[in-house]
Amino acid sequence: MHLRIITRFIAILSFFLGLSMAGPLLVSLIYKDTSAHALFLSMCITTSISIILFIGTRTGHDVHLTHRDGVMVVTLGWVMAGLFGTLPYLLSGTIPDFTNAYFESISGFTTTGASILNNIEGLPEGILLWRSLTQWLGGMGIIVLSIAILPFLGIGGMQLYRAEIPSPVVDKLKPRISETAKTLWKVYLLITAVEVVLLVFGGMSLFDSVCHAFCTMPTGGFSTKNVSIAHFNSAYFDAIFIVFMLLAGINFSLHYRMLKGDFRVFGRDSECRVFLLMAVAFTLIVTVNIYGSVCGSIAEAFRQAAFHVSSILTTTGFVTADYEKWPALSQIILLGCMFLGGMAGSTGGGMKTMRIMLLIRHGYTEVFRIIHPHAVTAVKLGGKAVQADILSSIWGFFVLYIGLFLIASLIMASLGLDIISAFASVAASIGNIGPGLGVVGPVKNFFGIPLAGKWVLIFCMLLGRLEIYTVIVLMAPAFWHK
Repeated sequence: MHLRIITRFIAILSFFLGLSMAGPLLVSLIYKDTSAHALFLSMCITTSISIILFIGTRTGHDVHLTHRDGVMVVTLGWVMAGLFGTLPYLLSGTIPDFTNAYFESISGFTTTGASILNNIEGLPEGILLWRSLTQWLGGMGIIVLSIAILPFLGIGGMQLYRAEIPSPVVDKLKPRISETAKTLWKVYLLITAVEVVLLVFGGMSLFDSVCHAFCTMPTGGFSTKNVSIAHFNSAYFDAIFIVFMLLAGINFSLHYRMLKGDFRVFGRDSECRVFLLMAVAFTLIVTVNIYGSVCGSIAEAFRQAAFHVSSILTTTGFVTADYEKWPALSQIILLGCMFLGGMAGSTGGGMKTMRIMLLIRHGYTEVFRIIHPHAVTAVKLGGKAVQADILSSIWGFFVLYIGLFLIASLIMASLGLDIISAFASVAASIGNIGPGLGVVGPVKNFFGIPLAGKWVLIFCMLLGRLEIYTVIVLMAPAFWHK
């Protein structure tokens, strides 16, 4: 394991993170709020430590990261990003204690959107933008951004890409991995900019538009308002958010191919078809379920159902209503959506649609083999047979996901949470969703979670963002053996 190179890359990552604080600092100066000094000091501390580490780990030869190095860099990268991300909160006094500040920071970078803040609208504009920016950077991955510059530093990036991209199958759009990273970021930037323009066109302020776009595309869910998107009470804004949440839940390589002129790419992709079909089916079921009992008109029922199904299925976490007051069927559907998540290669969390599809197809194939023991069968996706090692990896992921969910839920219950709150808080954290049910419902937050419980949920957020394996492998003794 190349500890020197690992530290050097963490320094590069932290340096860019420090530079990103310049944006919130500028906004703080424009609005003349109280956070300018804290943001400037945070930027100086982060960049200074990064430069010292970078200079101290200088090497005179090219080094290619091994698989173990890549896993280590990605995991430590997110831990350190969360650590430096606490500085603006701590130094500005908006979140004075470390645990809550780290919880908010990790929730941002992992795009979970779980918050401990009770008065979001009382925060300085600079801090609000920093809070949104952590989600935007975390969405496509700070590490993917850094991969684009690795060739200039003599460090190979493929192992980082494999560890970072949340997909069972790594999709290289370009021959060079750095070009793939640049391409993904260009698409990410473009869609974010389009959403900002449409929100401003609808009458939202430029500041709120940027903050909400920064939290939509990474499927993050932080808002500048205490009651989230419900503050605006606008069918136009709801429609914009629904469209862009679904776009964020779709594999970004499909967006790239569409922008290159392949306008039928979404329809040809089987995972995309299943993802959109689930969104439509769940929306229609919830619409029928809440019509009459919750919403007086079918149009309002459809609007509420479409928004929350899209929000939870893509793991964004925006809310416009208290869905805890909805019938049990609708709540169960939303809870199920927390586990499903978006497509592989999207910024969404959860298990991912591709994994669910392959698990179901594998199960059906096994039943078919029992009926026809001599038949030659294979699990296929997009007309191509799926390799056995991929299926094995997916089953392992599923077992770990459910097992860790149950263990974490038991721990949360042992800390005093009721069964609904325990299950929902873990599901919302490991799925990188944000709001759940019970004490962490859509109109509540995570402030009241016990101290130990917050660290359990922080661990769950990291597990979900880094796709379980990347974190768990560090706990295996074999990982540390030569």
